[in-house]
Amino acid sequence: MNWMKKDPSSPDEARLHALVDGQLDPHAAAELRAQLATDPAAAQALQDWQEQRELLRALHDDVLQEPVPPALAQAAGRMGQRGIQVHRWQQWGGVAASVLVAFGAGWLAHGEWGSQGSSSVARARPLADFGRQAVVAHRVYAPEVRHPVEVSVAEQEHLVQWLSKRLGRPLKIPDLTAQGYELVGGRLLPGEQGARAQFMYQNARAERITLYVGAVTPGRNGAPATGETAFRFTTEGEASSFYWVDQGFGYALAGRLARAELLPLANSVYRQL
Repeated sequence: MNWMKKDPSSPDEARLHALVDGQLDPHAAAELRAQLATDPAAAQALQDWQEQRELLRALHDDVLQEPVPPALAQAAGRMGQRGIQVHRWQQWGGVAASVLVAFGAGWLAHGEWGSQGSSSVARARPLADFGRQAVVAHRVYAPEVRHPVEVSVAEQEHLVQWLSKRLGRPLKIPDLTAQGYELVGGRLLPGEQGARAQFMYQNARAERITLYVGAVTPGRNGAPATGETAFRFTTEGEASSFYWVDQGFGYALAGRLARAELLPLANSVYRQL
């Protein structure tokens, strides 16, 4: 980097990366931070790398929270047999871990993982995207006063027939009256794998939740999912959603509710579908 070439006394790149990743002992970290106090260029580089680290972690947070797939652990073991120090894998943190997650899919394409590991990671990103898209759609339409839906509950039969035809699957609208939510209506939305539907509910306090439905293709080969996934949770701003996949279709219940409040509603929707 230019700032290193101009000032030979500046800390080297390896030490800065070690500081960003928390790999320095307290004494060495304190010495380096003191040195950075008199080196604005190096201090700025450190700040840039710290921000990049946080962005990478935020981008892949849903995958980073999952356990290491067994196939990846086996692959790491095979690497160790080839003379690579496997213990470095366990010591990697910060940027290194994020980069590994980000480029894992590329490694899969070269056949380093078995089919089980491949499906585990390839599925994660599209499903997470589906959950976030449900939250975004909720944030866009839930505040609407005059036009929250395209078709109101007064035309519920037409709404179900119309959206079922557009999504290519018979749809069912869950009944949440026991939980205090009445159906407002629904609308058609675009999605990455075709049309998607959004059904809106409202309670006596005018609080709204939305059910987002559509096809999901989690695999690399473009084939739709055929099984089920467990509930996953995501938050965007003040809204959040529980989302899952059942027989190739994704479902996401979104709202401005705490996780503990949203979960029983999602369970009720799941049981009825």
